Amino acid sequence: MNKILAISFLLSLCASSATADVKPHGMFNDHAVLQRGINIPVWGTAAAGEKITVSIHGQTVSTVAQNGKWEISLQPMNAGGPYAMTIQGNNTITLNDIMIGEVWLASGQSNMERQLGPRRGQQPLTNWLEEKKNAANNNIRMITIPLKTNSNPQTDIKADWKVCDTASVVEFSAVAYFFARDLQAQLNVPIGIIHSSWGGTPAEKWISKEAMMANDTLVQGLMKADEKRKAGYSGLYNAMIAPLVPYGIKGAIWYQGESNRNESTLYQTLFPAMITDWRSQWKLGDFPFLFVQVAPYKDMTPDIRESQLISYQRVPNTAMVVTTDCGDCNDIHPVNKQPVGYRLSLGARALAYGEQIAYMGPVQTSVKRSGNKVVLGFDHAPKGLQKNNALKGFEISVGGDLFVPAKAKVKGKTVVVWSEELKEAPVSVRYGWSNCMDVNLFNKESLPASPFRVKL
Repeated sequence: MNKILAISFLLSLCASSATADVKPHGMFNDHAVLQRGINIPVWGTAAAGEKITVSIHGQTVSTVAQNGKWEISLQPMNAGGPYAMTIQGNNTITLNDIMIGEVWLASGQSNMERQLGPRRGQQPLTNWLEEKKNAANNNIRMITIPLKTNSNPQTDIKADWKVCDTASVVEFSAVAYFFARDLQAQLNVPIGIIHSSWGGTPAEKWISKEAMMANDTLVQGLMKADEKRKAGYSGLYNAMIAPLVPYGIKGAIWYQGESNRNESTLYQTLFPAMITDWRSQWKLGDFPFLFVQVAPYKDMTPDIRESQLISYQRVPNTAMVVTTDCGDCNDIHPVNKQPVGYRLSLGARALAYGEQIAYMGPVQTSVKRSGNKVVLGFDHAPKGLQKNNALKGFEISVGGDLFVPAKAKVKGKTVVVWSEELKEAPVSVRYGWSNCMDVNLFNKESLPASPFRVKL
C-alpha cells in the first residue's frame, strides 16, 4: 500500500509540473510602467514546451518555454496607457493598468532609501506634510525591492508597483519621488521608479562578483577591508539588482558614498567599475547614470567627494549633483531632499532627453598663475558664474600642507584667487575642502560648484 501511495504521489508531481501555470517575473504586475521606445522584454516561468502568448495594446507575441523559462520581446511602444496585458499558457493572467513611459532605477544607501514620511529617530523631511498632500499623480509609480541578500544571483523578486497618491507616497524614496515628480512635469509621460537601496551599504555590495573578481585593484583593495565587509560584498547585487535584469530602463540615479568614506582612493576604481558592470548587465549601452555627491557632514571627509568628482570626469554619460548648499553638519541624513531630486531631474533632461540646459554646477577644469594670483576656469557655467563680492571657501598654499584662507572674485567664467599674506607664488588652491564647508560659488543657474583641489 505504501508503494502504491508513493507511486501515485510521484505521478501527481509529474502531472502538475507538466501543466505548470505560466507565471510572469515579479516585476510584471498591476500598475507597472514599461520603458517606451525600446524592445520591451517580458519573461517568467512555465512548464517546458508550454506555448506562451503575451498581448498588449494590439501586439501579440508567442514563444515556447524551455527549461521552465520563457521570454518574449515586445516591439517599441510610445508613451501611453493604461493598458491590459494578458499572458496566456495553460492558464491566463491579466495585468491591469499598465503604463508605457520612462523607467529609472534608483539605488544607493540611506539617503536614497529614506522615505518621504516620518522615520523613527530621524528628523522629518522638509515640508513633507505639504508634499504628501499634493502627491497624487497617476503617472508616477514606484516599485520597492525588498531588502535581501543572497550568496548567489537570484532570478525573481516579490514586490508590487504602487501608484503615487497621498497614502503610498509616504513610503516612497523621497529623493526618487522628487526626481520622478519633477521629470514627469517636464516630459508629461508616465514615470516608473524601480527603487532598490539599503541604508549603510558600501558600493562593493552593489557590484557583481564577476566584475569584482575581474579587477585586481578591487580584489586587493577589498582584501584590506574588515572581515564582515569581505564576507558579503556581492550579496545585495545578487538579491536586489541581478533579478531586475533585463527589465527595460532609461537610466539610473544613485545616492551613496558615505559608507566608503574610509576607502576614498579605492572608490575611484570601485564606483566606475560598478557603473560599467550595470551597463554591461542591462545591454542597453552607456545609459545615463546620475549620482549625488555626498552632502556636508561633520564626519564626512572631502576625499570621498573628490573621488566622486573623479568618477564623473572618467565615466561617460554621467552627471553629478552637488549638495554643498543642502546638507547638515550635524545630520548625515539631511532633510532637504527636494533640491537633490530636482537636480537629478536636470541631469536626466540633459543626458537622457537631449535638452540644452545647465544640468550641473561648475566643475573646475583649468588653472594658471598670474603673478601671485591664480586663475581658475570652470565647465558647466554656460552663462557664467554668479558674481559675489565675498566668495567663501577658497584656500591657497605656497607648498606643503599649509593652506591659508584666500580672497576670490568672479571674472566671467573664471575665478581669481589670491592671498595678501603670501609673498611667494602659490602652488595649489582648494575650494570647499573640509568635512562641512561654508561655500558660495554657483553658476548663474544657481547650481553649486563641486569642491576641488588643484596644483599648478
